[in-house]
Amino acid sequence: MSEMEHKALEILARIAKRDASDLAPGQYLVADLSIDSPKALELLCDIEEECGFEIPDDAVNRLETVGDVIEMVNSFDRQAIA
Repeated sequence: MSEMEHKALEILARIAKRDASDLAPGQYLVADLSIDSPKALELLCDIEEECGFEIPDDAVNRLETVGDVIEMVNSFDRQAIA
């Protein structure tokens, strides 16, 4: 797991009030973790701040699962390296 993935999962765990070790890629943000729209925006803002990415506002609409969050972070991490 990359440092950015770890940071994102820690943020998600904090917002979902769960332990990061309990999160799995297939879990749904809304149904399984009770991440509503305000919490999803908080998630994106906190990831931006912690990881140094600028995430488009519409990215929240593409996030359905924990795996989607990890994939998003990885894509921005790869862009930052390139």
